[in-house]
Amino acid sequence: MGLPLRDLVHPRELPWDQLAGRTLAVDGYNALYQFLATIRQRDGQLFTDPEGRVTTHLIGLLYRTTSLLAEGVRLYWVFDGAPPDRKSGTLSGRFRAKERAEAEWKEALDAGDLERARRKAAATSRLTREMVQEGERLLDALGVPYLEAPSEGEAQAAALAAAGTVWASASEDYDSLLFGTPRLVRGLAARGRGPGTAAAQVIDRADLLVDLGIDGEELILMGILIGTDYNDGAAGFGPKRALRLVREHLGWEATVRRAGLDRAEAEAVAELFRHPQIVPAEPPVFGPTDPERVRELLVERHGFSRERVDLALARADRGRSRRSHPPAPLPAAGHQSRLDRFEETAP
Repeated sequence: MGLPLRDLVHPRELPWDQLAGRTLAVDGYNALYQFLATIRQRDGQLFTDPEGRVTTHLIGLLYRTTSLLAEGVRLYWVFDGAPPDRKSGTLSGRFRAKERAEAEWKEALDAGDLERARRKAAATSRLTREMVQEGERLLDALGVPYLEAPSEGEAQAAALAAAGTVWASASEDYDSLLFGTPRLVRGLAARGRGPGTAAAQVIDRADLLVDLGIDGEELILMGILIGTDYNDGAAGFGPKRALRLVREHLGWEATVRRAGLDRAEAEAVAELFRHPQIVPAEPPVFGPTDPERVRELLVERHGFSRERVDLALARADRGRSRRSHPPAPLPAAGHQSRLDRFEETAP
């Protein structure tokens, strides 16, 4: 679900074309689940090909990747590996929630309530290994690199950003900040939804910590108090109450004790954020697009419109020259002087 930090975080908004020449490590599972939740038919059904095979994930992956490539933004997709053992409870809870949502979706369909049906259907999304593999084949044909993480893709993306291999990690979840990404880019899911939505939300972790009046360890502690994918959190603690307690700077053990959390569990969860399972990775290599392979997968196998696929390929080609140039300095941040560090050239 991701940490509910929206009310505490104030991102800087930038047009996507101002990120031209920069590379973002995308939390792949996060994005694919967004596609499955939002790209649906009027009654909530997923889009499928004539053989009944789901194509929603490929629609989202094609159009998001090529539209950002057209603006010169380079995406390095990072997909999950095996989840940590501590995530099993969260995954079980999500499975049960999907089952309830499926039952409610069918009830809404039977009642002819298409608006409610579509809303409930969004919560039923299931991502399969076959979907991920097809997505990887599409990226490979587009000349876009991807990486399979040993565990959490979000943690791997954050590590790539921290190492300077990419400029930032990209996810709609704030958990990336706990994993240590120096910059988090949000807003990929809002592209194309209407006026005022085509902007990147850039969060600088160092500036966020200054604004909140805490350090990196205390940010992790705040997450544990609220509750993460690895623990339930302390009873009665939302983001604002957690921040108030952490700002007292009582120290790790005293804060955990004050909140009524188990010390050993809190420490185990913190270690997952401090030292996640990742692999060292070389800078991503962007190759040429292979139009015939893209058409073979999308048009011949899944029945996509050749005209629409060719338009998407043309978008990617337009962005190739922009990707070959070094990134331009970003505009000054005005009164947010600490964001001047955004003007540094980075991968």
